Amino acid sequence: MKTMLLAFVAAGLIAVLADYGLTEFAGFSAQEQTTGSNVRLD
Repeated sequence: MKTMLLAFVAAGLIAVLADYGLTEFAGFSAQEQTTGSNVRLD
């Protein structure tokens, strides 16, 4: 039981850190992806 709980906590931590890293450091926010000269609004 402790192992499963630790796995859930680790997965959650990885997900939060990945989300934070992609939006803050890599520049993959929704605003930056949709505001460009090559965006089609059909």
